[in-house]
Amino acid sequence: MRIRNWVFCTLFLSSFQLNAQLPAGTKAPAIRLPNVAGKFISLDSLKGQWVLVDFWASWCAPCRLSNRTIRKYYEEWKTKGVEVLGVSLDENRANWIKAIKQDKISWLQVNSPPKWDDPLVLNWRFERIPTSYLIDPAGIVQSVNPDPKSVSKFISNQ
Repeated sequence: MRIRNWVFCTLFLSSFQLNAQLPAGTKAPAIRLPNVAGKFISLDSLKGQWVLVDFWASWCAPCRLSNRTIRKYYEEWKTKGVEVLGVSLDENRANWIKAIKQDKISWLQVNSPPKWDDPLVLNWRFERIPTSYLIDPAGIVQSVNPDPKSVSKFISNQ
């Protein structure tokens, strides 16, 4: 009986692992969303360069702090061939645009209204924001929630 319970618990808990965050080594799922001007931007259009995909929202205080950190490093990263693609989960477009201005965001921004059952969220498999993924030039996830030093380390090893 004990062994059966152990096997059941192991299988049950491992099923959560299958739905865990998108792991390093996985091909990055597609993103094609509108920017502030309404023009669609796709992750595929950035293939060939490093991309930090950052999921955030204007109403998320930790996300707003993360924007400050990204802003601090963005100009340096950009000179080294790294682009940042901010994916906002704001429902209110005006709040999203206001946050972009307040946070002095100069990197690419697109918007996907917050639906936790949306294919974008399900394909990227994140459960909270901010969540970011470092994508290599071939479109492969290299790191989940990398800190700035990790991003710099990845790009310097290319």
